[in-house]
Amino acid sequence: MSDQLRVGYIGVGLMGHGAAKHILRGGYRLTVLGHRNRAPVDDLVAAGAQEAQNPREVAATSDVVFTCLPSSVEVEATVFGPDGLLAGCRPGMIHVDSTTADPTQTRLIGAAYAARGCAMVDAPVGRTPLEAEAGKLSTFLGGDADAVARVRPIVETYADTIIEAGPLGSGHTLKLVNNFISIGTSAVIAEAIATASKLGVDLRKLYDVVSSGGANSAMFQMVMPWVLDGNDSRLRGPLRIAGKDLRFYCRLAESVQAPSFVAQSASQLYQLANVRGHGERFMPTLPGILAELIGAPIRDLP
Repeated sequence: MSDQLRVGYIGVGLMGHGAAKHILRGGYRLTVLGHRNRAPVDDLVAAGAQEAQNPREVAATSDVVFTCLPSSVEVEATVFGPDGLLAGCRPGMIHVDSTTADPTQTRLIGAAYAARGCAMVDAPVGRTPLEAEAGKLSTFLGGDADAVARVRPIVETYADTIIEAGPLGSGHTLKLVNNFISIGTSAVIAEAIATASKLGVDLRKLYDVVSSGGANSAMFQMVMPWVLDGNDSRLRGPLRIAGKDLRFYCRLAESVQAPSFVAQSASQLYQLANVRGHGERFMPTLPGILAELIGAPIRDLP
């Protein structure tokens, strides 16, 4: 067991479970807090983690606390709630936020910690739950250099690509720009596939054509297994979370008066899927949702 730092982890879902598992395997004493799905919490407790009842208890028993939550809304509630992290923190604690979050809110939270003698690092994670479980995530660290240096050995237990991005908020900014590119690409792919289905195109032939040329991309290769065979395991990101990331990017662009025409359009596509009741489906199903709406279904959407 490492006696250097005690670690807490809040939000052990699709991405957080894998990261927390590798922190535990790295020899760190780990305290976890889940909120909906018991299975990953029970798995980590069985492997040696302790379970806390609220964020305040996590802060009180940890030197470094990780969060991996749906959005800045949940992060703020976890920090500022009556039994939140801020209520239980001690001087020197570091909060590492792996949420894809709004960097403006991240900096506000960081200021509240600084007033208590604590620090914050933003460390959003990239790739998919498959890489999370394998300990091969990417992450982008923003924050004070000393705080980043202190938490980096922990991050190295679950990430094989680590980019030190700059001051607090830089990691979340990079992640939102990156996610606009990847999620925006998925929206283009979905619209093209739905239209191809309506036109009667052989989708396997479409796969061959795109794979052989400049339109090919990692996102295309993650979406097409569902289109062709019903396999959505290559990209287990819920549509509602992808839509949230696009909305945060649009807000960020607006804050500096940058155009976001493409991002706004992609955001509306994801919002359409969400209001139609598909928010919990994974991103590769978006072509099927659109194809069904235009009367050219690709496969059943149970």
